[in-house]
Amino acid sequence: MNNFIFQNATKVYFGKGCVKEYLACLTKEADTILLAYGGGSIKRNGVYDEIMDILNKEGKTVVEFSGIMSNPTYAKVQEGARLARENHADMILAVGGGSTMDCCKAVSLQAKYEGDIWEDFWVRQGVIECEPLPLGVIVTVAGTGSECNGGAVITNEEKKIKMGRDYPKLNPAFALMDPTYTFSVPTGQMVSGSFDILSHIMETYFSEPDEDNVSDDIMEALMRSVIRNLRAAIKNPKDYTARSNLMWDSTMAENRVIKMGKKCDFECHNMEHQLGAYSNCNHGKGLAVIHPVYYRHIYQNGLAKFVRFAENVWGISSEGKNEEEIAAAGIHALSEFIKEIGLPTTLKELGVKKEQLKEIADSCGISQGSYKIMTHEEILQIFEECYE
Repeated sequence: MNNFIFQNATKVYFGKGCVKEYLACLTKEADTILLAYGGGSIKRNGVYDEIMDILNKEGKTVVEFSGIMSNPTYAKVQEGARLARENHADMILAVGGGSTMDCCKAVSLQAKYEGDIWEDFWVRQGVIECEPLPLGVIVTVAGTGSECNGGAVITNEEKKIKMGRDYPKLNPAFALMDPTYTFSVPTGQMVSGSFDILSHIMETYFSEPDEDNVSDDIMEALMRSVIRNLRAAIKNPKDYTARSNLMWDSTMAENRVIKMGKKCDFECHNMEHQLGAYSNCNHGKGLAVIHPVYYRHIYQNGLAKFVRFAENVWGISSEGKNEEEIAAAGIHALSEFIKEIGLPTTLKELGVKKEQLKEIADSCGISQGSYKIMTHEEILQIFEECYE
């Protein structure tokens, strides 16, 4: 194992009924709460009413910050920070999936920071010396794992840049995770979110070191869990075991545990983020299109790990195959799984414009953790192979 320092400040309350049981005590010190959510699904499925009933009984002043979009923008962050400051909010309570949580982490910083957080903390890695506004989250969609890290992906529409940073100081103080809250998530959204979980794990797995290490062992188990439980959840969206496992898979993928001692790749995320910045395409769907093609470009540079992926995650037999054939079979199994669960396989299906591919490719960040360091020319080649 490589050297590392591990920290996670978020306290998780997991299971059926956890919001009713714990929310009142967790918000005890806050008089005014900025309640943040997305497009209003929590009002249709009863989650909003349940939360408001608890907060009202506790005499809280609630300021609503709604309409957080699937790719939260820097302008939306500024809107939330203004609301928090003007109403003297004591706490932010983010209810939703990764977009809401990410947006609110940035809001929690901007509400307390006088400068431009985009330039000072996203364009370049900064040092947070102020104390962000306290943040708690209630998870309603499994996918990003944002509930247990300080990561926030924000889109600067003006600059056409979608970028993520992870600051431990932006970790939520607490995360309430009731798997039944995910039951009402549409199947398509549940599937794309679950592929994001798988992507997070693969982005970490396919990187050095390749010597025997705990992180790789955990990741193989997590990948098998995502595949098994996603299939079960598609068959029965209210399968509590499957949904609770997917919810915890999501957290485990991004609570920093599996990243310990790993270089991490995340080139697919770099590419998809820029596709999203230009086209606002769905994140999980974009990743599903990119991953198999990208892996066909790099697998020979990390052959031993791709062989292990094929054998230990997909159960590919090595009999009668050389290492390259085993590795290719694993990538093929991933590609077939993407088709099986109904995700798109081309950028054309996502509405990406072909004439923009070079501009998007040129704007992508280059990961230094990949088995093969990309060039913008090769990224363009991957996009063109993904197009149709």
